[in-house]
Amino acid sequence: MRHEKNISMKNGALVRLIDVHKVYHTGEMEVPAVRGVSLEIKRGEFVALMGASGSGKSTLMNILGCLDRPTSGHYLLDEADVSGLDRDQLADIRNRKIGFVFQNFNLLPRTSARENAELPLIYSAQRLSNTQLRERADRVLNSVGLGGREDHHPSQLSGGQQQRVAIARALINEPEMLLADEPTGNLDSRTSVEIMAIFQQLNERGITIVMVTHEQDIAAYARRNVIMRDGMILDDRAVSQRADATAQLKASLAAGALAKEATL
Repeated sequence: MRHEKNISMKNGALVRLIDVHKVYHTGEMEVPAVRGVSLEIKRGEFVALMGASGSGKSTLMNILGCLDRPTSGHYLLDEADVSGLDRDQLADIRNRKIGFVFQNFNLLPRTSARENAELPLIYSAQRLSNTQLRERADRVLNSVGLGGREDHHPSQLSGGQQQRVAIARALINEPEMLLADEPTGNLDSRTSVEIMAIFQQLNERGITIVMVTHEQDIAAYARRNVIMRDGMILDDRAVSQRADATAQLKASLAAGALAKEATL
């Protein structure tokens, strides 16, 4: 394994999967969900993980997020083999290195945006004062465009704003990797572009992003598309004509302004 670590260090890989298999047992049946996947993701990449339902992409995402362990094979995260870690060790890795964004936001309904964003720090090994917690939460909320809405509860926020709170929560521990599972699945098309603009800005700052999506137009905002089928990688390619979410939003605003002038 020392050899694998040296390879990982030389090429800047944050994630390295080596012949990873995941088999689930249903009664006496074995159901292979991931079958011999080898994959490398360098620091600062933005990867869209695609595939139909049952392709294995969600299982692979769970392994990448240390929510599940491979049945066989190795998973090197930040140069360390995490394949055989126990549940508590995996939880520690998740808290320190990985941020999660989900399709359904998963916010606590009776708490403010600030309190939702603070949650990972409450369970962190970092011991911050209430003032430090508040300052960091407000900073990440402001970074995703929610300055002034820190005290709003989820019911007082739109779907896009709720997803921004979820992104702030994922960023509060300053993770090395952001994992997003269908982050635009419950959003309209314009709000989806706004969320993709945030993701692209985060990626420009150096945050590694792995995003599960089944939508080709959303995958076009990533730098690389990995397509799965039947538990294996079918295709792995760079995005040749990458969509620019910020440019699209500016063009939309300009078009709206012109249309408004035309009606005056």
